[in-house]
Amino acid sequence: MAIKSPLTGEMSSQGELLMEILLKEADVPFAREHKFHPDRKWRFDFVLLPLTRKIAIEVEGGVFNQGRHTRGKGFERDLVKYNQAVMDGWRVLRYSTGQVHKAHVEEIKELWQR
Repeated sequence: MAIKSPLTGEMSSQGELLMEILLKEADVPFAREHKFHPDRKWRFDFVLLPLTRKIAIEVEGGVFNQGRHTRGKGFERDLVKYNQAVMDGWRVLRYSTGQVHKAHVEEIKELWQR
């Protein structure tokens, strides 16, 4: 179910909204729905700023209820997207909705501060 974020105005899943709140609380600068490929419509849920750091975060929903990200074609499309991102120099951190919590955001902040 999509929820409008009070922070960014983006439509978000519960996991994305929680990640947004936790990143904001941790003072980690980010942008939402960043288009990272010139020819494809691919977007990252989050990118950490500045963009030159090339750190992306994806919150995968529907992991336990056979959502798009875990079914055949959707899963394979995600693999193509993530592999291309890595080939383009991006570090992509992927979390299920259930993994979005303060401890992981502290790890994200540690990576961002390196």
